[in-house]
Amino acid sequence: MNIRPPKNTRTEPLTLKERLAALRNLPALFKLVWETSPKLTVVNALLRIARSATPVALLYIGKLIIDQVIFLTRHHSTDTTYLWQLVGIEFGLAILTDGLSRAITLMDALLGDLFSNHTSVKIMAHAATLDLDQFEDAVFYDKLERARQQTVGRTMLLSQVMSQVQDLITMGFLAAGLMAFNPWLIILLLIAIIPAFLGESYFNDQSYALTRGQTPERRELDYVRYLGASDETAKEVKIFDLSGFIIDRFRHLSNKFYRENKRLSISRSLWGTLFAMMGSIGYYAAYVVIIIKAVDGSVTIGGLAFLAGSFRQLRALLEGILSRFTAVSQGAIYLRDFFEFFEIKPKIKLADHPLPFPKTIQQGFTFENVGFRYLNSERWANRHLSFTLHPGEKLALVGENGAGKTTLVKLLARLYDPTEGRILLDGIDLREYDLADLRLNVGIIFQDYLRYQMTFAQNIAVGNISQQFNRPLIEAAAKQSLADTLAAKLPGAYDQQLGKRFAQGVELSGGEWQKVALARAYMRDAQLLILDEPTSALDARAEFTVFERFAELTKGKSAVLISHRFSTVRMADRILVLEKGELIEIGSHQELILKGGRYAELFNLQAMGYR
Repeated sequence: MNIRPPKNTRTEPLTLKERLAALRNLPALFKLVWETSPKLTVVNALLRIARSATPVALLYIGKLIIDQVIFLTRHHSTDTTYLWQLVGIEFGLAILTDGLSRAITLMDALLGDLFSNHTSVKIMAHAATLDLDQFEDAVFYDKLERARQQTVGRTMLLSQVMSQVQDLITMGFLAAGLMAFNPWLIILLLIAIIPAFLGESYFNDQSYALTRGQTPERRELDYVRYLGASDETAKEVKIFDLSGFIIDRFRHLSNKFYRENKRLSISRSLWGTLFAMMGSIGYYAAYVVIIIKAVDGSVTIGGLAFLAGSFRQLRALLEGILSRFTAVSQGAIYLRDFFEFFEIKPKIKLADHPLPFPKTIQQGFTFENVGFRYLNSERWANRHLSFTLHPGEKLALVGENGAGKTTLVKLLARLYDPTEGRILLDGIDLREYDLADLRLNVGIIFQDYLRYQMTFAQNIAVGNISQQFNRPLIEAAAKQSLADTLAAKLPGAYDQQLGKRFAQGVELSGGEWQKVALARAYMRDAQLLILDEPTSALDARAEFTVFERFAELTKGKSAVLISHRFSTVRMADRILVLEKGELIEIGSHQELILKGGRYAELFNLQAMGYR
């Protein structure tokens, strides 16, 4: 269990040019946020604009209050009407400021939840358009994982950008006062802040490079965590005593990540402390200048408070803006991972003018020198396949594991397109037909079918989800697969929750699950039915009964059967024998036995086991 980073995984820090280029992702982000909720986006923006004006207003009212108190003290005046008016205004501004801040936080939270849901749906919808072999590629999975990570918290990027605008407006008001007093204070402030900004930029780059480089091993860590604590793996973990091995692997990976993150965090903390000290020196140098001016009478005490407060807030705002700029550019870089996923396009192209699937197949499916090779693989899964599956014919596929049987049926259902050659349906290339219509007319059940943690009825309905509420059809499909007797035994019948993941769930045996899975094939009126070893958990008699029933129920329809039991295989009209992905024999059971080739050899080997 050692997942190596793909060749194109980048681990070095990004250049300034790449960081700036990443900002081009922001308009696309704003478009996504606007799609999520235009109303909340507008309200959020208006609240932030209003909030940007309150800091300078509070400081100025505070200055007036201090100056008024000093005036009343010096003149021994008892007329405090104006003073209390100022206090009332300041109190109102404080309440308004708090209310605006809470409203902005609320808007951010609501928009964040909606955005996370919206982008998660977009990822699932796009993933549904991609090809099966793309899901079998490690590089693809890294991109998918990084895209998933970006669905949560990406509205923070919008919040940060809007906060930048809000703080810039506030800075404009505060800077105006300082510029009027002494322009050099602004320059001193910038000199004190720039080192911290550069330091943050550097360490954010390092953090991004580290996180991106860890993606493949992070997936392994998640997988190991799943192996160590899952109902699906528990029995093998116990029987093979794998807990120690799994825990050691988890500990090795998690400690590796900890050491790498610790090294970067310590370095960031030390340099951050140094840069903060430089910022403090700049702030107090400016503070000394203001105090000197107040002592010699150039400004009032209220003015001192206003200027000191303005400088302090300007420093905090400027630090926030520079730091946030780094975070925004960093977020835009991460955002690139999100949009890169949507740039992945399926290799299975839809026809410009797709043909409808024939109402009745006339000539059948014809393979013309078909070959298929998986992505990044030098070995051919199938090669030189030339044969015809005739209308209404039952064709069995025979071959050892890895002979290419499952790949062949996936090509037939157009889950893959041939790497070479072509597949014809009634003399027309399969790629010319409407893909959705083709899939609707092909019923296929694989050996590794899913056991959905859903109700009994829903587990069957996934075979034709558009008919999920058609209870008569579901019950008819269950009867055809012999799953109806199982439903009758369950406490909740067809509404019984299956699996142990949720409350009141009931776990089925392997054979029982297979009957439920088989019912999915009968949920649609498909012209081609494919059974890829879905009955392997049944005993020989039960499997024979299922296939006998299958043959009876599919009269007039084409079917492809994959089974390792020759008692079942011999029921087919013809048998196609595969070896290393190539067709070596095809014919009926009797023809192949008389031929005395590979099929006869395999048949006799299995027959010996029953003697």
